[in-house]
Amino acid sequence: MDTREKILSRAGLHEVLEEHRRASRKIVFAHGVFDLLHAGHVRHLAAARSEGDLLVVGVHSDAAAKKLKGDGRPLLTERARAVLVAALAPVDYVVVFDEADVMPILRELQPDVLAAGSDATPDDPCGELAAHGIRVARTGIESTDSTTALIARVRKGRNGN
Repeated sequence: MDTREKILSRAGLHEVLEEHRRASRKIVFAHGVFDLLHAGHVRHLAAARSEGDLLVVGVHSDAAAKKLKGDGRPLLTERARAVLVAALAPVDYVVVFDEADVMPILRELQPDVLAAGSDATPDDPCGELAAHGIRVARTGIESTDSTTALIARVRKGRNGN
């Protein structure tokens, strides 16, 4: 599938997911900023895909990424980040969403599984997810594989200067 066909609007994604639900496919949802892809992202998404039949990845919009990560982020535009994520083999569909909080899109899309990152906190609304029939699978990346850590290492330089 052409990566451009993998990136859908929310409305378009609803239609596609209904087809998959009629075929009794288990839908997994993962989300993130995905600003500078690294091995941790790839491992996380591969593990997420193994939790079901179909992997949908929500990419936070530029405004949401800035709210989540602070000034100077994201480094890449939301379109560039969506294209990179869509190019990964485990990913079936990508949607860009404006909320910093993932709950509105989870309520809307109703996936079977949320693939949560290792940075998910105990305050995450797992109880609400269960009430919506959404199982949480911890498939996250190691903290040493974060984009923030990668940016810090690049800024520091190879020689530690």
